[in-house]
Amino acid sequence: MLEGMHYQNAYVCDDLEAGIDLFRGRGLSREPVIIPVDQTVLTPSGPRRQKGRICFIWIGELQYELIENEIDEVGLYANCLFNGGPLRFHHICFRVPDWEDFRTRVDAQAFPIAMERDLAGEPDGALKFLYLDARGVFGHYIEYTWMPEPMWQHIRAM
Repeated sequence: MLEGMHYQNAYVCDDLEAGIDLFRGRGLSREPVIIPVDQTVLTPSGPRRQKGRICFIWIGELQYELIENEIDEVGLYANCLFNGGPLRFHHICFRVPDWEDFRTRVDAQAFPIAMERDLAGEPDGALKFLYLDARGVFGHYIEYTWMPEPMWQHIRAM
């Protein structure tokens, strides 16, 4: 399952500030904002906690997400093994235009859902995302996301 607009490559790092330093002089035009994340996600085994820090770096039309993991009850980031460098490739992300239509097709495709979250009922917005475990075919996870246009414009401006 590959659909939507590919806009992000994501990397796990043990030191977020060191990861950001690697982008200086390589197209980083403004200082990224570091965002603390502490959330409960749905998994095939039930709700699990994910806690860490992330930042988004835009270079052209591609967003680089850097993820520093602190608590990973899902095991989604901890299974991204050390590769000898400060950044470890983890997933790509696609933005889909119609979540309900997309979500109906997810259950009919072969990649298992690793985790999922729908923030529609929460005060911070209507972001929806899920990760498919495509490691057996592509060697990485695939994230899909949907958000209202004002939220997308906010993320683009970060």
